[in-house]
Amino acid sequence: MSEPNGVHQSSAHPIYAELHESDDFEELRRRYRGFVLPATAAFLAWYLLYVIMSNWAHDFMSIKVVGNINVALVFGLLQFVSTFLIAWLYGRHMNRNVDPLARELAARYDEAIRTDREGER
Repeated sequence: MSEPNGVHQSSAHPIYAELHESDDFEELRRRYRGFVLPATAAFLAWYLLYVIMSNWAHDFMSIKVVGNINVALVFGLLQFVSTFLIAWLYGRHMNRNVDPLARELAARYDEAIRTDREGER
């Protein structure tokens, strides 16, 4: 049931099912999905807009913004900016809204495993 380093790895333990069915676990999943699904959809839409515009809106994408910098280059660079922005927002969201609840669930799991092991001795 446990690895040599003492980490419990079995999902057959009753605490696993108990935590999985708990309201806190459902809330954890809701908070995670509440960020990940909309952020993924927004990023994919933004990326597909860039691809579509690059393929079928040549006149618009070739408009010069400053010097030799055109709209296509600006869009391409904004892809990088948006990727880093989403990663930063994801980290902030997880730290504020998901990690505290995940740590609480992990502590409940660890306590149940510890209590179970002490009962076996």
